[in-house]
Amino acid sequence: MIGRIPITDIQPVVECGRWPAKAVAGETFEISATVFREGHDAVAAGVVLTGPNGERGRLLPMREISQGTDRWGVEVTLPDEGEWHFRVEAWSDPIATWLHDAGIKIPRGIDSDLMCEEGARLFERSAKAVRQAGCDGCAHRAALQAVADRLRDDDLDPRARLAMAQLPETAAVVAQHPLRDLVTRGPRMRVQVDRRRALFGSWYEFFPRSEGAIVEEGLAPRSGDFRTAAERLPAVAGMGFDVVYLPPIHPIGETFRKGRNNTLHPEPYDVGSPWAIGSEDGGHDAVHPDLGTLTDFDAFVTRARGLGLEVALDLALQCSPDHPWVKEHPEWFTVRADGSIAYAENPPKKYQDIYPLNFDKDPEGIYAEVLRVVRHWISHGVRVFRVDNPHTKPVGFWERLLADVRATDPDVLFLSEAFTRPAMLQALAKVGFHQSYTYYTWKNSKSDVESYLTELSHDTSHFLRPNLFVNTPDILHEYLQLGGVPAFKIRAVLAALASPTWGVYAGYELAENVPVRPGSEEYLNSEKFELRPRDWAAAEREGRSLAPFITALNLFRRAHPAVQELRNLRFHNIDHPDMVCFSKRLPGAYDASTRRHGVGDVVLVVVNLDPHNTHEATVRLDMPALGLDWGAEFVVDDELSGESYHWRNANYVRLDPHINPAHVLTLRATPAG
Repeated sequence: MIGRIPITDIQPVVECGRWPAKAVAGETFEISATVFREGHDAVAAGVVLTGPNGERGRLLPMREISQGTDRWGVEVTLPDEGEWHFRVEAWSDPIATWLHDAGIKIPRGIDSDLMCEEGARLFERSAKAVRQAGCDGCAHRAALQAVADRLRDDDLDPRARLAMAQLPETAAVVAQHPLRDLVTRGPRMRVQVDRRRALFGSWYEFFPRSEGAIVEEGLAPRSGDFRTAAERLPAVAGMGFDVVYLPPIHPIGETFRKGRNNTLHPEPYDVGSPWAIGSEDGGHDAVHPDLGTLTDFDAFVTRARGLGLEVALDLALQCSPDHPWVKEHPEWFTVRADGSIAYAENPPKKYQDIYPLNFDKDPEGIYAEVLRVVRHWISHGVRVFRVDNPHTKPVGFWERLLADVRATDPDVLFLSEAFTRPAMLQALAKVGFHQSYTYYTWKNSKSDVESYLTELSHDTSHFLRPNLFVNTPDILHEYLQLGGVPAFKIRAVLAALASPTWGVYAGYELAENVPVRPGSEEYLNSEKFELRPRDWAAAEREGRSLAPFITALNLFRRAHPAVQELRNLRFHNIDHPDMVCFSKRLPGAYDASTRRHGVGDVVLVVVNLDPHNTHEATVRLDMPALGLDWGAEFVVDDELSGESYHWRNANYVRLDPHINPAHVLTLRATPAG
């Protein structure tokens, strides 16, 4: 039943409160609602926050977001991890109603004495309602009573009596102690606050077996191991990455093992796909013997941690035909009419080396085993999991698993790799996945970039945190195949600066872009099926590496808190179909005298999306979105080229993708003269 003062369309809310909205510690976001009432009397609204410890905070006043919309909002910052609750409260505001009416009647001599007496009674009520809060409480009570007394002073003209009630100082006291009639409370809503890494981080994916591998013609290849892979970690950390993600590190099956380039006929020394998990050496809780032992893995995690890197481990719930589960728990799989176990298919594609689990066969047994596996790797220092194809498993399974892990290890994060229909991708985010892969790889035109990144940063930001991977072992988009080095820079700039979390798969810094065949997104000589040692040092010596460019982006991200947020992305008008301009701003301190926040940290990015041609355009900035007046002039510094420019509302830009495909601009604290 609707309350006395209607409160509707509360945000952020996920599925009417079925699941909590998302935030991270220290993140600022808006709580909003539509608040109105019958007639013409004024209403007001506020929010009360309750922390994870059950402590109820003070009432935070909301403001009307835009005049005449009845939409009210307030920005909040939740400092601590855990589950928070918020409740919107609305009330009739008799003082605001009186000020509106008195401001019309008294100057016209309409019911002047009556209006003054009614106002006096309201301010007197307000003074009595002020709780004693030390000297401030006494002073505020006295100030409100003084207004009431002035309104009753018959020796003064009614307009002079009204003037005191209209003073900014009076308004400030009233705002701190609102007189609330017909108070109505909305439903209690939840916000799950996670650690900062759930929102902000730079991911680097590489195959440990390729680092330090030896591959020579005519000789049996030798795999790299955790020791040689650890030698790559300083370079990864040096590029400014925060998370190193490893594909499955478990034993790989022999039955139906895939050969190089995904062939069905492997050669004797072909290493197989790491996603075909399980052999006589063990399953999901084991380490491939070529990589070393669990002790070696522990040393790898320790080395990474010492460099400021977290290790993310792939959680792929599928088996090779040789997995121990196949023998121990045949009831966990689908058996076909001929008595064979069904392998994975996406017709016409067949994955004979993989048996999918059937989650409707002994669901409790499967759940208990998967939870055991997850806790096993948590005990070995893994606090981040990248989940392979979660959309092929029941959503309810993930809801339960993630909740159980959160209950004991709330710092453990899960990334959903669900390149699937939007409904499934979003449902997985709603039930608890901390991050999600997205369709970013396939969004390359101006209209797609602007609309999709706006969707991610605003429409779904309260429940879905995007991780914009620029490539994966499975996805080499045509844009990268044909665009050369400029295309790699363009996609990196967009991902790194438009999203607080982004990722690259090893080889991106070498601009690897050869597909297995025209029209395919698979790499030629895919690392999924063979060892791919790379000479990183030679690439840097010869100037072929994008590592310096990637490093500059990551260091810039760390230096600018505005880029570390999701919900502050704003696109600006630029009059060219192959160019985009966006900004991110973290406002400065609030100035009570001007009732405005300082400009703060502002980042402006202009990108030429065409990797082949130079383009010119005029950028027309939404100045208030930057915290500036429409007529302001200011200096911007390009963090990529080192150049500086004097900018205003309209600005000429020219970008040659072969020299620098983007401007990455910061605003100086002091505007241009």
